[in-house]
Amino acid sequence: MALPCVNFWQALKLFLYMDMMSFITLPWFWLILTAVFTIIELASSLCLTTIWFAISAFLMTFLSMFVKQLHAQLAIFVVIAVVLLVLTRPFVIKRLNAGKEKTNVDSLIGKKALTLDAISEFESGSVKLNGVVWTAKSWDGSFIGAGEKCVVTAVEGAHVIVRREICFT
Repeated sequence: MALPCVNFWQALKLFLYMDMMSFITLPWFWLILTAVFTIIELASSLCLTTIWFAISAFLMTFLSMFVKQLHAQLAIFVVIAVVLLVLTRPFVIKRLNAGKEKTNVDSLIGKKALTLDAISEFESGSVKLNGVVWTAKSWDGSFIGAGEKCVVTAVEGAHVIVRREICFT
């Protein structure tokens, strides 16, 4: 039994005129998309946005063997990607940021300070915080007398914004 002879030009013609729908439904198309989304994620400094599309495309590699219609594959791809993005991204970001400590001025927020000069709505004063003297403003414009304890609520430039410490004694 002889195999049919196909010359190079016939094979090239078949390749060039192949149906686009059959091209897209092939599993390797989804593998290429997985690689593209992964490269975009790595290039965007791991913002955890396109990784969910990469995972979805990877899953579509296997699902495309069972689902042949293009519109169904695209719908499944979008649904999986959006579900992963909405439901898992916040938890993963929270988990990745769990061990990070605040540094520099961000570490001052929430710390207790001692006022050295009185602070009012129209006058800034000074507070001693971690052994360093800072210029301070009142958070809500209320008067905070000298020698009172206060809590840092924000940092604006070289000024700390403080509020009076609330004691429940």
